[in-house]
Amino acid sequence: MTQDNAVKLRRLYELYEQPMYRIAYAVLKNTASAEDAVSDAFEKIIRKIGRIGDPDSLKTKGYIVKTIKNTSIDRYRKNQAFYEKCCPIDEEAMQLIDSSVDIESDVIEKENMGLLDSLDERDRQIVMLRCSDGLSWREAAYKLSMSEAGIRKRFERIKLSLKGELYNEKK
Repeated sequence: MTQDNAVKLRRLYELYEQPMYRIAYAVLKNTASAEDAVSDAFEKIIRKIGRIGDPDSLKTKGYIVKTIKNTSIDRYRKNQAFYEKCCPIDEEAMQLIDSSVDIESDVIEKENMGLLDSLDERDRQIVMLRCSDGLSWREAAYKLSMSEAGIRKRFERIKLSLKGELYNEKK
C-alpha cells in the first residue's frame, strides 16, 4: 500500500467508522456483530482503495454506506441461516407468554360465551386456526396469506387482549 493510500484509508476511518458502526448495528442489533461488519467492510474498502477518490466526496460516502449496508445484510443472513440450522425453533415454546394462565384452552372453553366476539374477523380466524384447528404457525400464515412472524405477533397481542378480558371477567 502506498503512502497516499495509507493516508486515504486513515481519513476514511476517521470520517466513517462511527457512521458505519451505527448502520451495521441498526441491521444486526448486536455490538460484536456490528463491529465485525465494520471490520469486514474496511477489508473490502482496502481492496479497492486505489479506486476511491476524495474521502470527503459524496461519491465516496455513498460507496462507504453501500458497502457497510451490504456487508451487514450479508452477515445478518449468514447468522440467520446458521441459527436456523443449529437451533430449530420450538413451536410450543413460541406460543407461551404466561404459563400461569392457559389462554388457548380458556378461549376454546369460553368461545360460546362470546369471548371471541370482541375480536375482529382476522383475529378470530387466527385464534380458531391455532386453537381449534391446531394448525402450525406456517400453515395458519399460509391459509391467511400472512407472514409467520406477523401471525405470531398478532396472536401474541390477541392472547394479551383476551387474557385481560378473562381476568376482568373473573373479578
